[in-house]
Amino acid sequence: MSAIEQKPSTEASGRFWLASYPEGMAQTIAPLGHSSIGALVESCCARFAERPAFTSMGKTLTFRDFDAASKKVAAWLQAQGLAKGDRVAVMMPNILQNPVVIFGILRAGLVVVNVNPLYTPRELEHQLKDSGAKALFVLENFAGTVAQVVSRTAVRHVVVTTMGDMLGLKGLIVNLVVRKIKKLVPAWSLPGHIPFKQVMAEGAHGTLKPADISPGDTAFLQYTGGTTGISKGATLTHANLLSNMEQIKLWIEPVFRLKKRPEQLVFVCALPLYHIFALTVNGLMGIALGGHNVLIANPRDIPAFVKELGKYRVHIFPGLNTLFNAMMNNPDFQKLDFSELVLTLGGGMAVQRPVAERWQKITGCAVTEGYGLSETSPVATANRFDSPDFTGTIGLPLPSTDIEIRDDEGKTLALGEVGEICIRGPQVMAGYWQRPDETAKVMTPDGFFRSGDVGFMTAQGYTKIVDRKKDMILVSGFNVFPNEVEEVAMSLAGVLECAAIGVPDEHSGEAVKLFVVKKDDALTEADVKAHCVANLTNYKRPKFIEFRTELPKSNVGKILRKDLRG
Repeated sequence: MSAIEQKPSTEASGRFWLASYPEGMAQTIAPLGHSSIGALVESCCARFAERPAFTSMGKTLTFRDFDAASKKVAAWLQAQGLAKGDRVAVMMPNILQNPVVIFGILRAGLVVVNVNPLYTPRELEHQLKDSGAKALFVLENFAGTVAQVVSRTAVRHVVVTTMGDMLGLKGLIVNLVVRKIKKLVPAWSLPGHIPFKQVMAEGAHGTLKPADISPGDTAFLQYTGGTTGISKGATLTHANLLSNMEQIKLWIEPVFRLKKRPEQLVFVCALPLYHIFALTVNGLMGIALGGHNVLIANPRDIPAFVKELGKYRVHIFPGLNTLFNAMMNNPDFQKLDFSELVLTLGGGMAVQRPVAERWQKITGCAVTEGYGLSETSPVATANRFDSPDFTGTIGLPLPSTDIEIRDDEGKTLALGEVGEICIRGPQVMAGYWQRPDETAKVMTPDGFFRSGDVGFMTAQGYTKIVDRKKDMILVSGFNVFPNEVEEVAMSLAGVLECAAIGVPDEHSGEAVKLFVVKKDDALTEADVKAHCVANLTNYKRPKFIEFRTELPKSNVGKILRKDLRG
């Protein structure tokens, strides 16, 4: 009898999953070693001073360089009269200025508001107004968007940087190519803006005053993608982020019993640092472990990305299912040397088994799936890093984390029963920024965060997501979870990508519609339907198949089912 079939009713209380932990794994994290992220950065920069910290477009900052540069940004911000708790927005891709600015803001005692640089003016205006940001750092490529809305916000200091600002003499060529040849910088006008190089020059003559920051102070306003309504700012404290970093640091240790610990870990930073996954796993973890982050400004340019990867012996590769899939379809990727790859971390969306199996075959490294949200800093659960098995689950609760599966009334369900995944731990946000009403909807009286994701837990403590509540398809009273349909379709050789949604149906209330991007032009609707007939029970089978040349995706590469629903 399987763990799911047993459905015991009592194991849901207590941390029974600890029995599935790697040997010697701590059950809880130790008290935090630093009172703030700024204190952590200062300590690590002194400890790892000569090591490379960040590389972008061939230019590398050592930890010493990174310390000096972020200190200049911090001193400049304080000189503008910005005080503890003031919000500063950052709107740029993965270039050297990004970590320098983010950690400079934190060292100044201020709060970072991460902004997706591809936001529309409407989305940007909402976030700037909602956060009350007083300053904004933006890459010139996106300055035109800022120009359309900044006068209607509280922003008083706009700093504009260029792609080449931190690349030395090479930066002049990079700027020429970006502006004149590739024409990636639309015309913009921001009277009174400050060039980034001026900030660095003025900051060099300033003095950084120690910021009186305690663990409970706010570090980030991390805006949710708005998939469940209007975009809200998750208030993440220094303790939230530092706790999650400590949890992941503990979780990573067992892998080095199997694979040799490199002298310095090299991280691929392809996911944008404005996304919570990269921010914690690449940014904070990279700094805390004295790692070297290779920044990829445009991971959608797969050929250039693969070429960049070829220059390094990479150890840690965080990514999403769609990114892994796209890379494996590049012939040059398959020629790379992955002999030193220690960890491939999958998050942000479900990793599909066919993708995971193919990745392991090509790289020799399993995809380890984890799970989290902006509201949990982000990691709440992860599969064991010392196991080569792809479990198809989101893994075990991290140390100091509790997971419960609850029904709509808040009652804890028996193991194997499907309900809402609820999370409690030191990484759970303080609440939504200035939205006590929204906070009350998701935080339970006993401190659990209601994730909005639906799943169940096995007797071993592994959680399996079946979907987001609102993505569930109801066919003749039966629940159909799109992830299951998509995973089946992805195991068909001719399918490159797919997404399933529910559409109105006069006979069954809703029917399953599957959107497919072909890998093989010869693939037909009949092929897909026959494959689904062979692998899915009747009510789960797609009634409608639509072929597309591409699927709508978020800027992080997540397939947007809501856009397919129209």
